[in-house]
Amino acid sequence: MPDLLHVDAVTAAAAAPTTAAGDTAWLLTAAALVLLMAPGLAFFYGGMVRSKSVLNMMMMVFGALAVVMVVWVLVGYSLAFGDDLGGGLIGDPTQYAGFRGMLEADPDAPYPITIFAAFQGLFAVITVGLIAGAIADRTRFGTWLLFAALWTVLVYAPVAHWIFDFSSGDHVGGWMANELGALDFAGGTAVEINSGAAGLAAALVLGRRVGFGRDPMKPHNLTLVMVGAGLLWFGWFGFNAGSALGASNTAAIVFVNTLLAGCTGLLAWLAVERFRDGHATSFGAASGVVAGLVAITPSCGSVTPIGAMLVGVAAGSVCALAVGLKYRFGYDDSLDVVGVHLVGGLVGTIIIGLLASSSVTGVDGLFYGGGAGQLGRQLVAAGATLAFSFTMTALLVWVLDRTVGFRVDPEAEVAGVDLVIHAETAYDLHSATGGARPHIAGSVGQG
Repeated sequence: MPDLLHVDAVTAAAAAPTTAAGDTAWLLTAAALVLLMAPGLAFFYGGMVRSKSVLNMMMMVFGALAVVMVVWVLVGYSLAFGDDLGGGLIGDPTQYAGFRGMLEADPDAPYPITIFAAFQGLFAVITVGLIAGAIADRTRFGTWLLFAALWTVLVYAPVAHWIFDFSSGDHVGGWMANELGALDFAGGTAVEINSGAAGLAAALVLGRRVGFGRDPMKPHNLTLVMVGAGLLWFGWFGFNAGSALGASNTAAIVFVNTLLAGCTGLLAWLAVERFRDGHATSFGAASGVVAGLVAITPSCGSVTPIGAMLVGVAAGSVCALAVGLKYRFGYDDSLDVVGVHLVGGLVGTIIIGLLASSSVTGVDGLFYGGGAGQLGRQLVAAGATLAFSFTMTALLVWVLDRTVGFRVDPEAEVAGVDLVIHAETAYDLHSATGGARPHIAGSVGQG
């Protein structure tokens, strides 16, 4: 008879690297999907602005991709995932600076730490890119790049440490994840609420666009918006299911939940539009998809598929109403970052306390008989992120605007930031704008 213990040992040894290889392959794929969200966001935002600003808007997203990833490797990852320096507030900035000590393969790890770090860095990229939508049409590109670098270090990395850095062994992580016990599977706090609160602060400090509330400022290309929404939806599967950090049952559940929330978010937004305005629009469909995806981001690993559909309905309907608040209160959130990402992030983060199911996450929300404890923890996490991000961003934008200058001159804004800053136009509709790079009066110093 064969030695069964020996056979089991050989089988286990063979399975281990196979599992590690599978998890590594999935994380590599997920990171690539999240990277695709950057051009997706550029298309989405680019179609939403006026034609004289589309290139600048897309450049702000691509610029954020470049700057944030460089800063992330140099110091951002270490701040977010280094050993806590005290109070669960920030990681050691020197521990992994420049990815130091991370390049040697660990045979016991389920995946290389470098791909995990790159994956997390792309989360930071999307978060910074989202803020650009709140201040579209009126910002200097050079100052935006400086803002992206500083904001990553001062705001994103600390919040990521709070909620994403879990304690293990001798490693001490952030306070939200480990002491508070808040649940956030893929970034309702660090990504959505964080970017939405930052967008609101930046829009308030920089002020309204010339003609806001008076001139029409409709999306110039809804085809780009729809294409961008599709790319974002595709990339979001890497964003959410990739956060399972392995090719696992959890990743499968999260994938399904992400799909369903996008669907019901779309339907709910269209229902609000149809009832309120009499028309269901393509712009509303794209916005509803994104609203549903925003809300399911924190809750995708906590709710059942039915719960995911309810999350999408809640986000799609609430966000469809919330985007109109800027006209009531007078703040110029150019591309509805507040109405979709801040409000949707709040909905998705808080609703975990109501709809979480122990069949998925091991924790029951209020509606599943788990009491109000988890709801309270979610409220604290959402409120702390909002307050910190808003305050820090307002201070940072104020300092930059009064030192190097953040907003372009009114004349440059009216002429169009594409021509003034980049000496280009998105569409060659006239021979005067084709090929040559015309000099624009007042363009010096606007970049």
